[in-house]
Amino acid sequence: MLVIDTSFPAKDFNDRDGESVRQIILHYTAAPFASSLGTLTQDGVSAHYLLPDPDEPSYRAAGYEELRVFRLVDEGKRAWHAGVSYWGGRGNLNGRSIGIEIVNLARDDAGAFTFPQYPEEQIDVLVALVRDILGRYPQIGPTDILGHSDVAYWRKSDPGPRLPWHFLHEAGVGAWFDEPTRAMYQRRFCVGLPPEVEVERAFQRYGYKPAQNRQAFERRTRAFQMHFRPRDYCGFLDAQTCAILYALNEKYRGL
Repeated sequence: MLVIDTSFPAKDFNDRDGESVRQIILHYTAAPFASSLGTLTQDGVSAHYLLPDPDEPSYRAAGYEELRVFRLVDEGKRAWHAGVSYWGGRGNLNGRSIGIEIVNLARDDAGAFTFPQYPEEQIDVLVALVRDILGRYPQIGPTDILGHSDVAYWRKSDPGPRLPWHFLHEAGVGAWFDEPTRAMYQRRFCVGLPPEVEVERAFQRYGYKPAQNRQAFERRTRAFQMHFRPRDYCGFLDAQTCAILYALNEKYRGL
């Protein structure tokens, strides 16, 4: 059951200036519930929702027994969660997105990342929350339910490779490729990868920001792999990664 708590409104938000909601962006907090709540309500950033980890000590210490979702900013307002971002030809996505912060104690130790598992109960509530949002915004399509790393791949890694995107898709949340189509493309690309300029166009066609140099290309590939090939997100462009990208475009972009 979805329980929404409005006890902790954020201070920092503003008007959407006529923008319609077109994306849902998922984040991890990289911090416990208590400090995340403080940051998102006091310190110049905000999100529409904060989803705790039911087993995280600071959440239990706050006296909560059931897992609830905290609405910090009204959906009709612009929360400050995405920062410098881009998807589908548009930048500055705060004005057209709903941000969900998920409590997860991921760490970045000078580029060495640790990505903890998301608890099953937390994912079940995430599914319920996103479905609830989609009921109000039917214009949000599967390819517009994104990770922060999808829309800001040059600087972000959240929600990381442990978020079960395939499970979410099977529950009606977000995009995923069709396996027979992926296998067909992979047989082709095992013979030889498409020209990189064509792969660049394919990434942009799906929605990603153009890569301006080799480092950006690799970071974007890594972000894509964390979403759609989480067992290996080294950032190296291989036949399977290309096949997944082309299968997604065929399914959702008609190409």
